[in-house]
Amino acid sequence: MPAKLPIFPGPRTARGAVLAVLLSNADQAGAAPLRGRVTLAAIIRTLKRKYHWPIETMSFPSNAADGRATWATVYSLPPEVIAAAMDAGASDWLKASFMGTAHT
Repeated sequence: MPAKLPIFPGPRTARGAVLAVLLSNADQAGAAPLRGRVTLAAIIRTLKRKYHWPIETMSFPSNAADGRATWATVYSLPPEVIAAAMDAGASDWLKASFMGTAHT
């Protein structure tokens, strides 16, 4: 069975904000778009399952600010997925997404 094509969420949603960072291949410092009770992991899971984005996950041991051992996770999209998304109109979608986060 062929893989389902990825779907773009609303550009001004938390899911859209996270996908915009992944598509722009930029680093996201902190969790600015994640206000409320939704975790980044939950948004990534939804983007994978409901929106069919092939997001790659890499976890590694890290240290918390207070010195405790913990795990850090990095999420990314393969370069070929980003290129295909750009060919499918992601540039316009990204403009709509980032327009909602512009600061005055």
